[in-house]
Amino acid sequence: MTKSSAILFILMFSLIFRLEEPRAGLVLVVVLVAAGLFLFTYKSTQFDADGFALVLAASFVGGARWTLTQMLLQKAELGLQNPIDTMFHLQPLMFLGLFPLFAAVEGLPLSTSRKLFRAEGAGALAGVLCALLGGGLLAFGLGFSEFLLVSRTSSLTLSIAGIFKEVCTLLMAAHWLGDQINLLNWLGFAICLSGISLHVTLKALSAKGEPDPRTPKGAHADPDLELLKEEGREGGKRRKGGREGRRERERRKGGREGGRKREGERGKGGKEGRGGKEGEREGGRERGEREGGREGGRGREKGGREGRREEEERRER
Repeated sequence: MTKSSAILFILMFSLIFRLEEPRAGLVLVVVLVAAGLFLFTYKSTQFDADGFALVLAASFVGGARWTLTQMLLQKAELGLQNPIDTMFHLQPLMFLGLFPLFAAVEGLPLSTSRKLFRAEGAGALAGVLCALLGGGLLAFGLGFSEFLLVSRTSSLTLSIAGIFKEVCTLLMAAHWLGDQINLLNWLGFAICLSGISLHVTLKALSAKGEPDPRTPKGAHADPDLELLKEEGREGGKRRKGGREGRRERERRKGGREGGRKREGERGKGGKEGRGGKEGEREGGRERGEREGGREGGRGREKGGREGRREEEERRER
């Protein structure tokens, strides 16, 4: 029954870290699932204070763990959207954390067990090793599916899927092992299934609309694709900068050519101006010479007429 509180802790941490928005539908789903699981397992075991405290602490830590895992998986900057990458980085730390407890609690019994280190035959040892290998493969598949589900949805969805698994386990225990289920347990089973169904319905409705605003940007993006897009954007910026640089060099070159052309035009204009002034002076001298010639001609004509009149006067005298 205490384990049903795990979903409440996950919701609490999701709201604290702003992975979920406080919505009436979300709160209703959590309340229905937790209450249904509590009623479904009511009076199925004997109460023990130490066990209650341990399970409650495990539920609290599990809520924090999966909420932080969601933040880690859905942060595109870290590049851990692939569950294999996440397991590669997290599993060694998990092993280092659990191995001291394993050595303290089960180390001595395991080292003296006739099923492993003191096995009497190769067949028995091979059977035990195959069982360990099979359990390890199942654990790997479970971890991979959990990380994949969290990376694509949320830690709350993972918790609800885990509760559905627990409900199926209890039903199989009642069918195969003869566990007794009373009317109150069946009522809790119905309430729990209604909460799970409501969560699935809300997820399906939100998937038909716009993208979920709770999902961080780039959470479902392929890191390789994002890297290629980033390189493409950088290449586009470099090409754009190169084109702008070429245009700037062309403008500068055109400015220099225009300056040289204007200087040449000014020089040509100055030469033409000087030539015009010299031409005007030459024309003035030519006009002066022509006028002087005309004045000299008129003076010679006048002198000739005066000479003829004097000669005529002398003849008359």
